[in-house]
Amino acid sequence: MRDRWEERTQVPLLVLAVAFGIAYAVPIVAPGADPWVHRLCTHVEWTVWAAFALDYLVRLAIAPTRWAFVRSHPVDLLAVLLPMVQPLRLLRVVSTLLLVGRRARMAPQITLTTYVAGAVVGLMMFGSLAVLHVERDAPNGNIKTLGDAVWWSFTTMTTVGYGDHAPTTGLGRVLAVGLMLSGIALLGVVTANIAAWFISRFDRDDAVERRHTELLEALTLEVRELRAEVARLSPAPELLAPAAPGTPAAAPVPVSTPASGPASGPTTEPAPTAPRA
Repeated sequence: MRDRWEERTQVPLLVLAVAFGIAYAVPIVAPGADPWVHRLCTHVEWTVWAAFALDYLVRLAIAPTRWAFVRSHPVDLLAVLLPMVQPLRLLRVVSTLLLVGRRARMAPQITLTTYVAGAVVGLMMFGSLAVLHVERDAPNGNIKTLGDAVWWSFTTMTTVGYGDHAPTTGLGRVLAVGLMLSGIALLGVVTANIAAWFISRFDRDDAVERRHTELLEALTLEVRELRAEVARLSPAPELLAPAAPGTPAAAPVPVSTPASGPASGPTTEPAPTAPRA
């Protein structure tokens, strides 16, 4: 039942997350918008957070063991309780990002590459908007435009840190620390994913090479057995070879036959005598 609920609510919650991103970005990108636009965006943010909180409560209610569910999902519980502790807009952003990331990671149709790419884009976007919202009105701040905020987020996530743009407020520096740690973690995931891909590729090539070697060995053994069988069934070579030219034929063996007279030995005729005078 819990798996069916998560499967059915996966797409609606992701759509709500996109709506949350738009509602969070509009007041920051367009601070001079009408007041009703700001109020609408605030209501959308709280509605999305409430939807994710309701999703957590439903999954908790249908879990076989509720205490085991709470212990196995501490991030979800923290994300649900975080905005209730202090209703700051930034806390709603953090909690919604945690909940969206949790549900996206559990989705079977989302691969690791898609999850990492979405996490990078989401962190960069929300990090830029958050630091711009915090640092725009700071007296000594140098992040005044969205372009500056995006550039700062990119250099911070990649741990480059040129230093041309940096937060000056305490909350902005907290955002910077979180973005640095997130960037290091994502880079580690990307590096591990690339290394795993190379290892799997090498293992696949080795497996193909081993199969080819085994086939060659089996073919060699079969040829040897066939040669042995042919040698066993073939006649002797000396019986099949013709006689060389110029070689005298073998003399026939004389066969003696018994005589018909009383004497069995060979007979001799007497020599003729000369006539008398």
